[in-house]
Amino acid sequence: MRSFRYKVEAGDSGKRLDVFLAERTGITRSRVQELIASGKARVGGEARGKQYRLRAGDEVSLEVPPPEPAEPRPQDLGLRVLYQDRHLAVVSKPAGMVVHPAAGHREGTLVNAALFSLQGLSGIGGMQRPGIIHRLDRDTSGLLVVAKEDRAHLLLQEMVRERTLKRFYLALVHGVPASTLGTVEAPVGRDPRDRRRMAVTSRGGKPAVTHFRVLEDLGAASLLEVELVTGRTHQIRVHLSYIGHPVVGDATYGRRGRLERELGLTRQFLHAHRLRFSHPFTGQPMEFEDPLPEDLAKALDRLRS
Repeated sequence: MRSFRYKVEAGDSGKRLDVFLAERTGITRSRVQELIASGKARVGGEARGKQYRLRAGDEVSLEVPPPEPAEPRPQDLGLRVLYQDRHLAVVSKPAGMVVHPAAGHREGTLVNAALFSLQGLSGIGGMQRPGIIHRLDRDTSGLLVVAKEDRAHLLLQEMVRERTLKRFYLALVHGVPASTLGTVEAPVGRDPRDRRRMAVTSRGGKPAVTHFRVLEDLGAASLLEVELVTGRTHQIRVHLSYIGHPVVGDATYGRRGRLERELGLTRQFLHAHRLRFSHPFTGQPMEFEDPLPEDLAKALDRLRS
Protein backbone atom coordinates (compact mmCIF):
# COMPACT_ATOMS: atom_id res chain seq x y z
CA MET A 1 0.00 0.00 0.00
CA ARG A 2 1.39 3.39 -1.05
CA SER A 3 0.21 6.54 0.69
CA PHE A 4 0.30 10.13 -0.59
CA ARG A 5 -0.28 13.24 1.54
CA TYR A 6 -0.58 16.83 0.31
CA LYS A 7 -1.55 20.24 1.62
CA VAL A 8 -3.34 22.36 -1.00
CA GLU A 9 -1.60 25.62 -1.83
CA ALA A 10 -3.37 28.76 -3.02
CA GLY A 11 -2.38 28.06 -6.63
CA ASP A 12 -4.35 24.81 -6.63
CA SER A 13 -7.48 26.26 -5.02
CA GLY A 14 -10.56 25.49 -7.14
CA LYS A 15 -8.93 22.53 -8.87
CA ARG A 16 -10.87 19.25 -9.13
CA LEU A 17 -9.73 16.51 -6.79
CA ASP A 18 -9.03 13.98 -9.57
CA VAL A 19 -7.03 16.50 -11.61
CA PHE A 20 -4.98 17.54 -8.58
CA LEU A 21 -4.14 13.96 -7.58
CA ALA A 22 -3.26 12.90 -11.12
CA GLU A 23 -0.88 15.85 -11.45
CA ARG A 24 0.76 15.33 -8.07
CA THR A 25 1.08 11.52 -8.07
CA GLY A 26 1.75 10.86 -11.76
CA ILE A 27 -1.02 8.21 -11.72
CA THR A 28 -3.35 8.27 -14.72
CA ARG A 29 -6.56 10.25 -14.29
CA SER A 30 -8.72 7.17 -14.97
CA ARG A 31 -6.91 5.17 -12.26
CA VAL A 32 -7.19 8.11 -9.84
CA GLN A 33 -10.92 8.24 -10.53
CA GLU A 34 -11.23 4.51 -9.75
CA LEU A 35 -9.42 5.05 -6.44
CA ILE A 36 -11.66 8.02 -5.60
CA ALA A 37 -14.79 5.98 -6.43
CA SER A 38 -13.66 3.24 -4.05
CA GLY A 39 -13.13 5.71 -1.19
CA LYS A 40 -9.33 5.77 -1.25
CA ALA A 41 -9.06 9.58 -1.56
CA ARG A 42 -9.86 11.84 1.40
CA VAL A 43 -9.94 15.55 2.04
CA GLY A 44 -9.65 16.49 5.69
CA GLY A 45 -10.17 12.82 6.53
CA GLU A 46 -13.47 12.64 4.62
CA ALA A 47 -14.03 10.72 1.37
CA ARG A 48 -14.85 13.05 -1.51
CA GLY A 49 -15.98 12.65 -5.13
CA LYS A 50 -13.78 13.28 -8.14
CA GLN A 51 -15.45 16.64 -8.88
CA TYR A 52 -14.80 18.08 -5.41
CA ARG A 53 -13.22 21.52 -5.74
CA LEU A 54 -10.21 21.97 -3.50
CA ARG A 55 -9.60 24.94 -1.24
CA ALA A 56 -6.31 26.36 0.02
CA GLY A 57 -5.32 24.58 3.21
CA ASP A 58 -7.17 21.34 2.44
CA GLU A 59 -5.27 18.24 3.50
CA VAL A 60 -5.55 15.58 0.81
CA SER A 61 -4.60 11.91 1.14
CA LEU A 62 -4.64 9.00 -1.30
CA GLU A 63 -4.13 5.32 -0.53
CA VAL A 64 -3.03 3.17 -3.48
CA PRO A 65 -3.47 -0.57 -2.86
CA PRO A 66 -1.05 -3.07 -4.37
CA PRO A 67 -1.83 -4.19 -7.93
CA GLU A 68 -4.65 -6.70 -8.25
CA PRO A 69 -4.61 -9.65 -10.67
CA ALA A 70 -5.50 -8.50 -14.17
CA GLU A 71 -7.84 -11.43 -14.71
CA PRO A 72 -10.83 -12.19 -12.46
CA ARG A 73 -10.27 -15.35 -10.46
CA PRO A 74 -12.79 -18.19 -10.20
CA GLN A 75 -14.76 -18.17 -6.93
CA ASP A 76 -17.19 -20.75 -5.56
CA LEU A 77 -20.13 -18.43 -4.82
CA GLY A 78 -22.89 -21.01 -5.16
CA LEU A 79 -24.06 -19.77 -8.55
CA ARG A 80 -27.26 -21.54 -9.61
CA VAL A 81 -27.00 -22.84 -13.17
CA LEU A 82 -30.34 -23.66 -14.80
CA TYR A 83 -28.91 -24.84 -18.11
CA GLN A 84 -25.65 -25.15 -19.96
CA ASP A 85 -24.27 -26.72 -23.11
CA ARG A 86 -20.99 -26.09 -24.93
CA HIS A 87 -22.31 -22.80 -26.39
CA LEU A 88 -24.17 -21.00 -23.61
CA ALA A 89 -25.53 -21.14 -20.08
CA VAL A 90 -28.51 -19.70 -18.23
CA VAL A 91 -27.82 -18.71 -14.62
CA SER A 92 -29.68 -17.06 -11.74
CA LYS A 93 -27.98 -14.01 -10.21
CA PRO A 94 -28.77 -13.36 -6.54
CA ALA A 95 -29.54 -9.84 -5.30
CA GLY A 96 -26.47 -7.98 -4.05
CA MET A 97 -24.12 -9.48 -6.64
CA VAL A 98 -22.45 -7.21 -9.22
CA VAL A 99 -22.34 -8.72 -12.72
CA HIS A 100 -18.71 -7.98 -13.64
CA PRO A 101 -15.58 -6.65 -11.90
CA ALA A 102 -15.19 -2.87 -11.66
CA ALA A 103 -13.70 -0.32 -9.29
CA GLY A 104 -14.64 -1.32 -5.76
CA HIS A 105 -15.94 -4.74 -6.88
CA ARG A 106 -12.97 -6.78 -8.02
CA GLU A 107 -14.27 -10.03 -6.52
CA GLY A 108 -17.57 -11.64 -5.59
CA THR A 109 -19.10 -10.87 -8.99
CA LEU A 110 -21.14 -13.00 -11.37
CA VAL A 111 -18.06 -13.29 -13.59
CA ASN A 112 -16.03 -14.72 -10.68
CA ALA A 113 -18.84 -17.19 -9.98
CA ALA A 114 -19.25 -18.15 -13.65
CA LEU A 115 -15.53 -18.79 -14.07
CA PHE A 116 -15.81 -21.36 -11.25
CA SER A 117 -19.17 -22.92 -12.16
CA LEU A 118 -19.09 -23.05 -15.98
CA GLN A 119 -16.78 -24.88 -18.34
CA GLY A 120 -15.41 -21.96 -20.34
CA LEU A 121 -16.58 -18.41 -21.18
CA SER A 122 -16.32 -16.39 -24.38
CA GLY A 123 -13.56 -13.80 -24.58
CA ILE A 124 -15.29 -11.16 -26.70
CA GLY A 125 -16.45 -9.16 -23.67
CA GLY A 126 -12.81 -8.61 -22.66
CA MET A 127 -10.82 -9.74 -19.67
CA GLN A 128 -13.22 -8.23 -17.11
CA ARG A 129 -16.51 -9.21 -18.82
CA PRO A 130 -16.07 -12.71 -20.27
CA GLY A 131 -19.33 -14.19 -21.52
CA ILE A 132 -21.50 -11.24 -20.50
CA ILE A 133 -24.35 -10.59 -22.96
CA HIS A 134 -26.67 -8.47 -20.81
CA ARG A 135 -26.69 -7.27 -17.22
CA LEU A 136 -28.85 -6.85 -14.15
CA ASP A 137 -28.56 -4.12 -11.51
CA ARG A 138 -26.74 -5.16 -8.36
CA ASP A 139 -29.95 -5.40 -6.30
CA THR A 140 -32.03 -7.01 -9.05
CA SER A 141 -32.13 -10.80 -8.97
CA GLY A 142 -32.87 -13.33 -11.68
CA LEU A 143 -31.98 -14.86 -15.01
CA LEU A 144 -29.06 -14.08 -17.30
CA VAL A 145 -27.80 -15.86 -20.40
CA VAL A 146 -24.01 -16.23 -20.61
CA ALA A 147 -21.94 -17.07 -23.71
CA LYS A 148 -19.40 -19.87 -23.35
CA GLU A 149 -17.67 -19.41 -26.70
CA ASP A 150 -17.13 -16.51 -29.08
CA ARG A 151 -19.48 -17.47 -31.93
CA ALA A 152 -22.34 -17.89 -29.46
CA HIS A 153 -21.48 -14.51 -27.95
CA LEU A 154 -21.84 -12.76 -31.31
CA LEU A 155 -25.11 -14.53 -32.14
CA LEU A 156 -26.63 -13.83 -28.70
CA GLN A 157 -25.63 -10.15 -28.94
CA GLU A 158 -27.37 -10.01 -32.33
CA MET A 159 -30.48 -11.55 -30.76
CA VAL A 160 -30.49 -8.82 -28.11
CA ARG A 161 -30.16 -6.14 -30.81
CA GLU A 162 -32.88 -7.76 -32.92
CA ARG A 163 -35.07 -8.12 -29.80
CA THR A 164 -35.56 -11.86 -30.29
CA LEU A 165 -34.12 -12.64 -26.86
CA LYS A 166 -37.17 -11.94 -24.69
CA ARG A 167 -36.65 -10.81 -21.08
CA PHE A 168 -39.48 -10.67 -18.57
CA TYR A 169 -39.43 -9.35 -15.00
CA LEU A 170 -41.72 -9.38 -11.99
CA ALA A 171 -42.04 -5.95 -10.38
CA LEU A 172 -44.09 -4.84 -7.40
CA VAL A 173 -44.97 -1.17 -7.88
CA HIS A 174 -46.67 1.54 -5.85
CA GLY A 175 -50.29 2.02 -6.88
CA VAL A 176 -52.19 0.36 -9.72
CA PRO A 177 -51.81 1.41 -13.37
CA ALA A 178 -55.03 2.63 -14.99
CA SER A 179 -54.70 0.07 -17.79
CA THR A 180 -54.13 -3.66 -17.39
CA LEU A 181 -51.75 -3.60 -20.37
CA GLY A 182 -49.38 -0.76 -21.19
CA THR A 183 -46.26 0.37 -22.98
CA VAL A 184 -43.81 3.05 -21.94
CA GLU A 185 -41.85 4.46 -24.87
CA ALA A 186 -39.58 7.27 -23.69
CA PRO A 187 -35.83 7.96 -24.16
CA VAL A 188 -33.55 7.12 -21.25
CA GLY A 189 -30.18 8.76 -20.54
CA ARG A 190 -28.12 10.37 -17.80
CA ASP A 191 -30.14 12.70 -15.60
CA PRO A 192 -28.95 16.24 -16.53
CA ARG A 193 -29.36 17.28 -12.88
CA ASP A 194 -27.59 14.27 -11.32
CA ARG A 195 -25.17 12.29 -13.47
CA ARG A 196 -25.28 9.35 -11.04
CA ARG A 197 -28.91 8.69 -11.99
CA MET A 198 -30.73 7.88 -15.19
CA ALA A 199 -33.88 9.67 -16.33
CA VAL A 200 -36.38 10.04 -19.13
CA THR A 201 -34.70 12.81 -21.10
CA SER A 202 -34.45 14.00 -24.70
CA ARG A 203 -30.97 15.39 -23.98
CA GLY A 204 -28.73 12.48 -24.93
CA GLY A 205 -31.40 9.91 -24.12
CA LYS A 206 -31.56 6.71 -26.18
CA PRO A 207 -34.83 5.16 -27.40
CA ALA A 208 -36.31 2.84 -24.78
CA VAL A 209 -39.43 0.66 -24.80
CA THR A 210 -40.98 -1.25 -21.89
CA HIS A 211 -44.18 -3.32 -21.98
CA PHE A 212 -46.11 -4.26 -18.83
CA ARG A 213 -49.24 -6.08 -17.74
CA VAL A 214 -50.90 -6.08 -14.33
CA LEU A 215 -50.93 -9.54 -12.76
CA GLU A 216 -52.46 -8.59 -9.39
CA ASP A 217 -54.16 -5.51 -7.99
CA LEU A 218 -53.10 -5.44 -4.34
CA GLY A 219 -54.56 -2.09 -3.36
CA ALA A 220 -51.61 0.01 -2.28
CA ALA A 221 -49.44 -1.80 -4.80
CA SER A 222 -49.69 -4.05 -7.83
CA LEU A 223 -47.66 -6.93 -9.21
CA LEU A 224 -46.60 -6.46 -12.83
CA GLU A 225 -44.94 -8.62 -15.43
CA VAL A 226 -42.62 -6.34 -17.39
CA GLU A 227 -41.03 -7.07 -20.75
CA LEU A 228 -37.76 -5.28 -21.38
CA VAL A 229 -37.74 -4.54 -25.12
CA THR A 230 -34.63 -2.34 -25.18
CA GLY A 231 -31.98 -2.58 -22.48
CA ARG A 232 -31.00 0.86 -21.21
CA THR A 233 -29.37 1.25 -17.80
CA HIS A 234 -32.04 1.15 -15.05
CA GLN A 235 -34.70 1.24 -17.79
CA ILE A 236 -37.53 -0.57 -15.99
CA ARG A 237 -37.04 1.39 -12.78
CA VAL A 238 -36.88 4.71 -14.64
CA HIS A 239 -39.90 4.00 -16.86
CA LEU A 240 -42.14 2.79 -14.05
CA SER A 241 -41.23 5.80 -11.94
CA TYR A 242 -41.90 8.05 -14.95
CA ILE A 243 -45.52 6.83 -15.20
CA GLY A 244 -46.07 7.34 -11.47
CA HIS A 245 -45.68 3.72 -10.32
CA PRO A 246 -42.13 3.35 -8.96
CA VAL A 247 -40.85 -0.07 -7.99
CA VAL A 248 -41.47 -0.78 -4.31
CA GLY A 249 -38.19 -0.55 -2.40
CA ASP A 250 -36.40 1.53 -5.04
CA ALA A 251 -34.75 4.35 -3.09
CA THR A 252 -33.17 5.89 -6.22
CA TYR A 253 -36.23 6.32 -8.43
CA GLY A 254 -38.99 5.96 -5.86
CA ARG A 255 -39.06 5.90 -2.11
CA ARG A 256 -38.58 3.66 0.88
CA GLY A 257 -41.36 4.33 3.33
CA ARG A 258 -44.16 2.71 5.28
CA LEU A 259 -44.97 0.00 2.73
CA GLU A 260 -41.35 -1.09 2.46
CA ARG A 261 -41.06 -1.28 6.26
CA GLU A 262 -44.26 -3.29 6.55
CA LEU A 263 -43.07 -5.74 3.89
CA GLY A 264 -39.54 -6.01 5.30
CA LEU A 265 -37.97 -5.00 1.98
CA THR A 266 -34.38 -3.82 1.91
CA ARG A 267 -34.03 -3.64 -1.91
CA GLN A 268 -36.15 -2.99 -4.97
CA PHE A 269 -38.81 -5.61 -5.74
CA LEU A 270 -37.54 -6.48 -9.22
CA HIS A 271 -36.74 -10.00 -10.41
CA ALA A 272 -35.83 -11.26 -13.91
CA HIS A 273 -38.11 -14.28 -13.81
CA ARG A 274 -38.37 -15.47 -17.44
CA LEU A 275 -36.15 -15.75 -20.52
CA ARG A 276 -37.32 -16.90 -23.97
CA PHE A 277 -35.22 -17.33 -27.10
CA SER A 278 -34.28 -19.79 -29.83
CA HIS A 279 -30.98 -21.59 -29.44
CA PRO A 280 -28.52 -19.70 -31.69
CA PHE A 281 -27.19 -22.95 -33.24
CA THR A 282 -30.00 -25.50 -33.16
CA GLY A 283 -32.96 -23.11 -33.43
CA GLN A 284 -34.68 -25.01 -30.61
CA PRO A 285 -37.17 -22.83 -28.67
CA MET A 286 -35.90 -22.32 -25.12
CA GLU A 287 -37.72 -20.86 -22.16
CA PHE A 288 -36.59 -20.60 -18.56
CA GLU A 289 -38.37 -19.43 -15.41
CA ASP A 290 -36.94 -18.50 -12.03
CA PRO A 291 -39.31 -18.25 -9.04
CA LEU A 292 -39.21 -15.24 -6.74
CA PRO A 293 -36.36 -15.43 -4.21
CA GLU A 294 -37.30 -15.81 -0.57
CA ASP A 295 -37.15 -12.13 0.41
CA LEU A 296 -39.49 -11.05 -2.39
CA ALA A 297 -41.83 -14.03 -1.99
CA LYS A 298 -42.24 -13.26 1.73
CA ALA A 299 -42.92 -9.60 1.02
CA LEU A 300 -45.59 -10.51 -1.54
CA ASP A 301 -47.23 -12.97 0.88
CA ARG A 302 -47.37 -10.25 3.56
CA LEU A 303 -49.04 -7.88 1.13
CA ARG A 304 -51.57 -10.49 0.01
CA SER A 305 -52.51 -11.27 3.59
